[in-house]
Amino acid sequence: MRKILFLLVALCSLNVIIGQKKSSEPAISEKLYESMLYRNIGPFRGGRSTTVTGIPDDIFTYYMGATGGGVWKTTDGGNTWNNISDGYFNTTGIGDITPAPSDPNIIYVGTGESPVRGVKTSHGDGLYKSTDAGKTWKHMGLEKTRHISDVYVHPKNPDKVYVAAQGNPWGPNEERGVYLSEDGGITWEKILYVNENSGIVDMTVDPNNPNFMMVATWEFWRKPWIVHSGGPGSRIYKTTDGGKNWKEITKGLPELKGKMGVSISPANPDIVYIAIDALGDKAGVYRSDDAGESFKQTTNDATTYARSWYYMHIIADPNDEDELWVMNSWAMKSIDGGKTFEGIRGSHVDHHDLWINPKNSDVMVNANDGGGSVTFNGGETWSTMYNQPTGQFYRLITDNEHPYRVYSGQQDNSTIAIDSRVVDDGIGEMHWDVMRAGESSTVAVDPDNPRFVYSTYFASNFVEWDRDIDNTRMVMPYPTRVTGEQPKNLKYRANWNGPVIVSPHNPNVIYYGSQYVMKSTDRGVTWEVMSEDLTQNDKDHQGKGGEPISNEQITAESYNNLFNIEESPIKEGVIWVGSDDGLVHLTQDGGKTWTNVTPKGLKESIINVVEPSPHNPATAYIAVTGYKLNDFTPYIFKTNDYGVTWEKIVNGIPGDTFARSVREDPDRKGLLYAGTETGVFVSFNEGKLWHPLQNNLPEVPITDLRIKRKDLVVATQGRAIWILDDLTPLHQISEEIAKADYYLYKPNDVSTELSVAYSIDGGYGENPRRAHKYTMY
Repeated sequence: MRKILFLLVALCSLNVIIGQKKSSEPAISEKLYESMLYRNIGPFRGGRSTTVTGIPDDIFTYYMGATGGGVWKTTDGGNTWNNISDGYFNTTGIGDITPAPSDPNIIYVGTGESPVRGVKTSHGDGLYKSTDAGKTWKHMGLEKTRHISDVYVHPKNPDKVYVAAQGNPWGPNEERGVYLSEDGGITWEKILYVNENSGIVDMTVDPNNPNFMMVATWEFWRKPWIVHSGGPGSRIYKTTDGGKNWKEITKGLPELKGKMGVSISPANPDIVYIAIDALGDKAGVYRSDDAGESFKQTTNDATTYARSWYYMHIIADPNDEDELWVMNSWAMKSIDGGKTFEGIRGSHVDHHDLWINPKNSDVMVNANDGGGSVTFNGGETWSTMYNQPTGQFYRLITDNEHPYRVYSGQQDNSTIAIDSRVVDDGIGEMHWDVMRAGESSTVAVDPDNPRFVYSTYFASNFVEWDRDIDNTRMVMPYPTRVTGEQPKNLKYRANWNGPVIVSPHNPNVIYYGSQYVMKSTDRGVTWEVMSEDLTQNDKDHQGKGGEPISNEQITAESYNNLFNIEESPIKEGVIWVGSDDGLVHLTQDGGKTWTNVTPKGLKESIINVVEPSPHNPATAYIAVTGYKLNDFTPYIFKTNDYGVTWEKIVNGIPGDTFARSVREDPDRKGLLYAGTETGVFVSFNEGKLWHPLQNNLPEVPITDLRIKRKDLVVATQGRAIWILDDLTPLHQISEEIAKADYYLYKPNDVSTELSVAYSIDGGYGENPRRAHKYTMY
């Protein structure tokens, strides 16, 4: 007993003992909190994937590239998927995966997806290579290519590699084109280049004659308000000498072309198929019977080219020259050489890639907006996507339930409310609610009574979900047709994921943002406009969403809208508003008067997050995002005087990773968390210096952060939702502790489960560790 008492006294003493000072270590470093671990709560349902591949001699092994989630591998035909790029890749948007045909242990991965969205797309940083089937990776250059659409490896020489570089969608760059390496990626030679606005969107090679190649180039760029897809830079090229010489192919093809896909038939290389976006009856599928020298249109079926910038891959069956697939909203299949097509829905809508086993065409793996799935029966059935935590999530909020729930919208899926922890073995589908709201949802709820959940999403949609009776009703301030209409003609404009909040002081008050701040006190039945237009209101940026061939009509390019609304949690009526075009406004009297408090000299950009301080109503932080205007610099600002003056606080954050979110800890003033394109950072001194808070979290885009009950809740773009449990060590870190030889952090308040449930319906989402945790530095 005396020994036990002595041990307890010794442990308690460590709470207050400060050891000898160190001289070689920096004052505060990651070592002070490196043992803190994030956990992935899910949901385990797949997110967007635009590339997949397989191994011809192994029908159970496949690779999938998630758009923000990295590279994944299955060795059991899709029953389980495991990430194999964490710890090696600097960026996690994947464009193409190609194993070497002569040695499947050698794998090349091009980063940066090809169908670039205005939202939920992350750039890449070149090429990666593995020589051990994905266990380890090495970066092989081409960083400035940004988006790589295809990689081809010579069938007999794994060191001979071709890369199709699509390039930067947000601005001109000369790194576009076809690259060739003959030393396994050590050195590169550009062998085809069109111009600074046109890159390579597709590449196809005759597997029996690798000197015969064809590529599709694409004139493409984006601004926040428009998609430019097509023009003189969209072309078809052919080479018969492995890329030494190229010939543009024009015979039989439309003069004005948009995005295209091209495929040489492995069953008969004299046959080449192209899917083309063009004006009117010129669009559709074309076929060549003379090895790509000339083409004839086989169909104008709109299902083969609709919303072309997002789709257009065409895949010829390796065993039947008249069988081919076109990836679109549905996977479109033809068995008559491209004359007619039938839609195969597959495991999810929005299809981007298909790999067909050359030894058995019934064995395939498909990439779509729900992840990767495998079929062994030609597409009759597919493996599940409910085993891939690769969802891309938008803003998140939490409620005050026990356990608290996390609310967020998943790109190309639904809005959910998911338990932060459960008494089952894991968090699964039974532990989340699916709301009838769109993918791009911003969610608002009274945290003390989360019966009514408000969600905005694309095309100005805005709904209330009644949790208790599972009923959804529309609460749009002005119901009207929005899709296809130019924003300048609408009464109320709205962002792709427009802002909404429930007042933290009065749960009967809802604030919503169009170009105005709007208010409802009757659950959205009626609305009051309570501000002037708080955007730049540039009518030239409120026109059609697409040019020169197709108008992008789904409203992702709606511009000059409010993007974020937040009310001070400690002073009612102090409301901060940020727009998607770079303006910050403030009211201190509940909306009677508004002041433009935008930081002086701030360039046009997205005010992605406004964070009112939970400690001082005059203090606020903003995270500013400029990537849509080709600016990848991080911007975080702080004000202590209601926006009269601002201070830029980004010291310690890398200069090439833009900021997406910033939050202040409610339990420690000046303890800040930042989410960037490549991870999480923490500051212990009001943003004067930032430190990585990555620990075991993958290097993934962070779309939002929230602090709830001393937990950090993290929304990611490609790896679902994570929680860093128990922030109390961060609350205690100081310069004095940092200089100590050792320190035992005071633990958080102890809580325990009142019961344990036994269920066969648990899921893959992680619960907190059950053992009591003592963190010692």
